[in-house]
Formats: sequence, C-alpha cells, structure tokens
Amino acid sequence: MSGTFDLVVRGQRVLTAEGQCAAEVGVREGRIAAVEPLGAGLAGTTVLELAADEVLLPGLVDSHVHVNEPGRTEWEGFSSATRAAAAGGVTTLIDMPLNSVPPTTTVAALEAKRDRASTRCYVDVGFWGGAVPGNTADLRALHEAGVFGFKAFLTGSGVDEFGHLLADELERDMQELADLDTVLLVHAEDDQALADAPAAHGRRYADFLASRPPEAEYAAIAATIDGARRTGVHAHILHLSAAEAVPMISDARADGVRVTAETCPHYLTLAAEEVPDGATSFKCCPPIRSGANQDRLWQALAAGTVDVVVTDHSPSTVDLKAVDTGDFGAAWGGIASLQLGLAAVWSTARSRNVGLEQVVHWMSGAPAALFGLTRKGRIAPGHDADLVVFAPDESFVVDATRLQHKNPLTPYQDYRLSGVVRHTLLRGEPITDVPRGTLLRRGGP
Repeated sequence: MSGTFDLVVRGQRVLTAEGQCAAEVGVREGRIAAVEPLGAGLAGTTVLELAADEVLLPGLVDSHVHVNEPGRTEWEGFSSATRAAAAGGVTTLIDMPLNSVPPTTTVAALEAKRDRASTRCYVDVGFWGGAVPGNTADLRALHEAGVFGFKAFLTGSGVDEFGHLLADELERDMQELADLDTVLLVHAEDDQALADAPAAHGRRYADFLASRPPEAEYAAIAATIDGARRTGVHAHILHLSAAEAVPMISDARADGVRVTAETCPHYLTLAAEEVPDGATSFKCCPPIRSGANQDRLWQALAAGTVDVVVTDHSPSTVDLKAVDTGDFGAAWGGIASLQLGLAAVWSTARSRNVGLEQVVHWMSGAPAALFGLTRKGRIAPGHDADLVVFAPDESFVVDATRLQHKNPLTPYQDYRLSGVVRHTLLRGEPITDVPRGTLLRRGGP
C-alpha cells in the first residue's frame, strides 16, 4: 500500500468482492493493488472521485458475442463490436466461432481472426473454437492454440460453413474434449423436433414461436446431458430459453454431471406477448417465450441453476432482418444487444427487487470464473483494473442510430432503460479512440 498509485478511485459505492461499500481502489501497472475503506488516503498520480449517484463496478465479461470478422464484417467487426462493448460496460468478450468466414474450426482460421483483431479491439477479446462435422482432428490443436472451449450446434446454425453435429459426431467430440478437459458449448435445439414443427413464415410472431417449440430445447438438452454423463465432458447449455428444461439441468448437476447453463438479456426482459407482429428485430433462436416462462428463468438464476447472463449478440445487416416485409421466416435470427445488456437486465432486475450486486455477479464474476478468466470479474487485489462507473438510477431511451453497433437495429428501440455507463476503464486507463485491447488465450491472464 505504500507509495503512489497510478490511479486511485474513491467512492461511497464500490462493488468489491465483499459487497458494496465505501472504498478506495488503488491501481498499479494496470492491476488492482489495493482496496481500502474510504478515508484510507491512498495517493494516486490520477484520482477519480465518484459522484454521489455513481457505483464502481468490475467490467462485465460477455462470453457469447458474434463479431463476424473476417468474412461478414458488414454485419459487425472487432472495432464496432468492442466499441459497443465498452459503451455498455463490457471489458472482456469471447468471440463465437461463427459467423465469420472462415469459421474458427482450424488453427489457421483462428490465426486469421487474431490477425484481424490484433489492432482493432477496444476491450480484451478471447476466442471460442468450433466443433463441426469432420474437424475432430483439429480440436486438440485449437485447444493448444488457446481457445477457451468449443461450440457445437445440434441443428442448423443458419450459415452453411458451420454444420451441426449428428449423434455419433457429438459423442466422438464429447469424448475428445473430455480428454482435453475443456468445455463444450451447445446450441441445444433438436433438429428432428424442429423439422416436425410448423415452418416459420409470415408476420405473426405466434407462428414463428410455434416453429421453435420448447420440446426442441428439452430434447437437445437431454441428449447433451446424457452425453456429458457418459463422457465426463463439461457441457454448457447456451442461451437457455425454455424454463421447463431447468429441472433436468438441476437434477443432472445433483447427480454430478458437469453441466452449466446461461441465459440472455432478451429472455429476461422481453416477452412473447409484447412482440408486435412483423417486428423481426425480436427474432432469435431459440425464441423469446412467454412472460410466465421469463418468471421461471429469473427463479432459475436466483436458485443458481442458470449460472450466467450473456448477450448472444448476433447482429446482421438491416436487410437480412427483413424489416421491409416483417417476415419472421425470412429474417436472420439474432438479437443485437451488446451495448445494452447491462441496462436491460438491470432495468428488469430492479423491478423484481433483485440487487445490482447479483446482476453484476451473473454478468461479470460468474462468467469470468466459469471460463477461467482468473484476473477478470472482481474488484480485488491482483485483478485487472477493468472498471465501470455506472449510474444505476439514470435512465435513457434507446436510439439504435446512436449505438456503437455497426447496424442500427435492436428490439430495444424506444425502450426506456435504467442504468447509464458513464466511464469504462481497461486496466486502469480510460477507453479512448486508441484500441488497447489484448487478445486473450485459455490459461492466460
């Protein structure tokens, strides 16, 4: 504690590892070196005093982001995505292996993506690998190259270059990844159950919802759990939408099966009853379900059965969302929300008497711990000084044209949300027009 810190942040409301308290945070060489009670008198070359309405948070960790570069950079890109992340309080993201071209299914593709990202990132970025038909032999090399784990689909991904796994392929890859002691992320919708459902078409949201029935999630989650039980792999259920699947996850964990789950802001804040017909900005797969279903997802989070909340930011160009026709069958299925995730979840959480500390745990500390980002997600000595100055009581109206996302389309358009990110710091330095993000590897800081 002796000497001068590079930065000292002082405030009445600092969300430390022990809870919210009045504290001083001292930063040296980009890492938190001290957290002391307010009044300790830490000396800093730079001192940041929080306003009375501000809370200091650890930077969020979003482990589910589609950046799409290279190959579909018109949909998004490292520069625009990481600017949006910083504006929303996200200081670390992990990029999904699709919808870039090529997808991250070989080491060569991973290196191509890292090359594009190396000078364009405003926050820290890691990478997932992909498990697709025919690339089992590539998984070990990708793991050794530092990907955080692997993503697989059990139904069509929406892009031709990232195929989905059949039952025998899933079993083979699960065994390989269990041997590597890494995580398999599963888009859990069953292909046959979707084929048996009515096809998505037209402007009625109810028709689209019927095309992605909850039974498709149940079947795919059951298959994933069975495979994890047999192989010992850590399986992570992506973007859990159907709350009736929660008991099978809970039961599997009680039996010692290594299965975790996430959900997303849109499932926690938007409800099927409120989606206007033709409003294709709300289309995602699996879909936004009923308000009663949403209530049960919040209960699953509170119970700890659902572990983390991440955005699944999956943008596209405006034309691919079929906004001109409002045809849910033709529209790209993805929600653009990277900049808005914290405000969206916090807005609903406070109406449900859920505290800010819990929200930040789900969106920062929990994903950091789950995926091995040991220096992220907490305001504690030894952690990176990734910090967010947040005004939880200030509100704003969403204007998609003013977001940092490359394409001005979001289902939150014109929503009034609570919680404004006033400043974001990466390793103790304000995020400016100069990209300073680091590319992260599994097992690294």
